[in-house]
Amino acid sequence: MEHGYRLEMKPPAVDDYLRLREESGLSARTRAEVENGIDGAWAAAHVIHVESGETVGMGRVISDGGWYFHIIDMAVLPGHQRKGIGDAVMTALLRLIHEHAPTASVSLLADPPGRRLYERHGFVDTAPASVGMRRA
Repeated sequence: MEHGYRLEMKPPAVDDYLRLREESGLSARTRAEVENGIDGAWAAAHVIHVESGETVGMGRVISDGGWYFHIIDMAVLPGHQRKGIGDAVMTALLRLIHEHAPTASVSLLADPPGRRLYERHGFVDTAPASVGMRRA
């Protein structure tokens, strides 16, 4: 990660979370959803631009704490992309998972903008053997 940024191993503030989702192109969430869920992750990290104090990136992990770990909410503000922020967040989260559960199953859903980042960290497509699904 470039100089001038600080990684913190905790979730961002609710307002920062909402802003990061909106400005980075993730789906919108309500304030009530975020307030109910922000502290429920197994692990979280966010990145602060030191000079401005602005939260510019984040990622979280949901897990059973033993075997299954799912990375969620990876987001970096457009003006701060390509500075190693996503790599730093992913590295920190994967390191924590590995320290806690070295043989864990780690998954995520990859939208096109994040695919190269995830592939650099060892993630591969599971299709056609398995595909992600969601309840509509």
